[in-house]
Amino acid sequence: MMPDLGRYALEVSLAYAISLGLIGLLVLWYWLRSRSVRRQLEEIETRKGERNG
Repeated sequence: MMPDLGRYALEVSLAYAISLGLIGLLVLWYWLRSRSVRRQLEEIETRKGERNG
């Protein structure tokens, strides 16, 4: 349900779309970063276990 924005409808809609797009990119970036950090942590833990075991 979209309110009547009059002559500013395009600008407001674009602002919402851009904001949601940026939020989506941030979520994707954090998700990819967490996968990378998790993989690095697993490698470190594996090396540490080999040294101690």
